[in-house]
Amino acid sequence: MTHLLILFLATFGAAFLASAPPGLLNVNAAKTSVEKGKSNGVIFGIGVAVMVMLQTYISVRIAKYLSRHPEVVDGLMQFAIIVFAFLMVFFFVKARNTKVKGVIAEKGAKRNSFTKGLFLAAINILTIPYYSGLNSLFHAQGFMNYEVIDEMVFILSAGTGTFLVMYLYVFYFNRKSSKRGRFAKNSNYILSALMLVLLTITLIRIACT
Repeated sequence: MTHLLILFLATFGAAFLASAPPGLLNVNAAKTSVEKGKSNGVIFGIGVAVMVMLQTYISVRIAKYLSRHPEVVDGLMQFAIIVFAFLMVFFFVKARNTKVKGVIAEKGAKRNSFTKGLFLAAINILTIPYYSGLNSLFHAQGFMNYEVIDEMVFILSAGTGTFLVMYLYVFYFNRKSSKRGRFAKNSNYILSALMLVLLTITLIRIACT
């Protein structure tokens, strides 16, 4: 049981730290909270967490395969270039066309927020190699075995660590009402800049392989 506690804490911490820096998912969680209310932001975060757990499950299943077939990761990186470039232009154009208005939290369908969380987490394909590498590291350290209970702990802790970050972003920007207007106005520029950073990192990784 001790190794399961270590596995949970280590995976939870890794998921939290990986999700904490401003990125596509947590910025959108805050953006959803500002525009549609806290409940929609939380639902968005749940959608992200569900998809991360699915991706973590896939990561566990294909960890050995990826280590033996690096060309799969190369293919994912090349696809990521197209996705990040498209999103960079999309958010920039959307920001340019957004008019400054008073801050109004519009009510939206929670199902749409959940689906949006699923979709944006799904296109963040770097999650799969990240958790595959983490899984391999933990296995080498001896506190991750390829048993059902270990895999369940690994998957659930990855999802809960990610969700906590989403909730903290939702909670912070929902409470800081004085900052909502500025954030709502600039969020699309922030997302566009983040896509540029991710695009650059992906190109560097491909060039170095």
